Amino acid sequence: MNEIGKLRKATYHLWTFTISKLISAFGAQVYSFSISFYILQATGSAGSFAINLLCNILPRALAAPFAGYMADKYSRKMMAILSQLAATVAIAGLLVVHLNSGLSLPAIYTVSCILSLTSMVSGVAFSSSITRLVDDKRIQRAMSLNQMSISFAAVCSPAVGGVLYGTVSIATFLVIYLSASMIAVVLEATMNFNLYSNQESVTPEEKAESMWQSLKAGVKYLKMQPLIMTVIWISLFVNFLFGAYQVGYSYILIEKLAMDSQRFGVTEGAFAAGMLLISIYFSMRKEVKNPLIVAKWGIISMGLILAAMTLPLLATFSQAFIFGYYIILQLGLGGMILFTDTPIMVYLQKQTDNQYKGRLFSILETMALGLKPLAMILYGFLYDVLPAQWIMLVSAALFVSVILVLARPSIIRKVHSEMEHGKTVPLKKVSPTV
Repeated sequence: MNEIGKLRKATYHLWTFTISKLISAFGAQVYSFSISFYILQATGSAGSFAINLLCNILPRALAAPFAGYMADKYSRKMMAILSQLAATVAIAGLLVVHLNSGLSLPAIYTVSCILSLTSMVSGVAFSSSITRLVDDKRIQRAMSLNQMSISFAAVCSPAVGGVLYGTVSIATFLVIYLSASMIAVVLEATMNFNLYSNQESVTPEEKAESMWQSLKAGVKYLKMQPLIMTVIWISLFVNFLFGAYQVGYSYILIEKLAMDSQRFGVTEGAFAAGMLLISIYFSMRKEVKNPLIVAKWGIISMGLILAAMTLPLLATFSQAFIFGYYIILQLGLGGMILFTDTPIMVYLQKQTDNQYKGRLFSILETMALGLKPLAMILYGFLYDVLPAQWIMLVSAALFVSVILVLARPSIIRKVHSEMEHGKTVPLKKVSPTV
């Protein structure tokens, strides 16, 4: 295929990928909203609701390393298609169960586990294929459009889920979700996952290596890439410290400031709206030339916003002021998350050798998901025994401190010196027998 043909196909990939992700993300979030509402309404049990949440997190954390190994060893296109097909079959199975005997908690939990797994496998397959689906100049746009789809789904899915749950039967809703999932399968089947393949050679030893050997080779590869490791450490520390917000935000607004549920819901929507606005911005602008500098200031801004969230705890304000104040902060925080994530992910896409991308993104997902419950437990305990404002302020200070240390000027100069000279992180051959 000539270059013009490749560019046209890459443009097709941009929009096909976006539509497919929008369908799957929107469907998954509307399903999650409706099923969660159904569980609470049918059982009145917070424990049953919590088990369903666990079914959405635990399978992803346990299976992510296997998905990374598969993405680097087998066809990523087949992984994406088969995972979406498995999700379609799971939805169809739940529909059959509902029509024959009614929904049961075991059936719901089983489908939640399957959808969690298929979503993770599909995500790793697509994340590790971005540089093969689109041309180098539009990697940032592809990732921004992907995030735009997720953010749009986050903003709109609660409203759509509420309307559907109140106006149509569960069976009708499942049929709609099933149809959307089938459309996503068809769209993914038309994509060429090797459009911009550089055809890396794979040795017979690499073909024969076991999953454990492959994962160890992936970890060793990352250890030999100090700049990528710096980016990963920044991401992990920020992800962990963000638990202060994830646990504390609801606690502060509902328990400490007595905000009503309607206003609280609006502030939650403002967070997703901020992400959506920044994803649109990145999809329209040129690629960021200094990604770590942009990410550095994005993380510093996040730390300042977290600190600013304590102001209504330190002084007295009207409910109207507090409501507007937190809408602004949530818009800013959601935007800064994308302002940080997008440049870093583009950097990782370009700096990681293709044959290790599956393992890189699966390791990131495993570590992030592994840290999330730990952060939730730690901050849940801290908010029970310490003043909320001091927990948030200390976490905000750590946010800023971590980025100032890990993205200090010497590291920034080293990264951007290599990028300006067109260098990438050198690939050192890793023995699979290590």
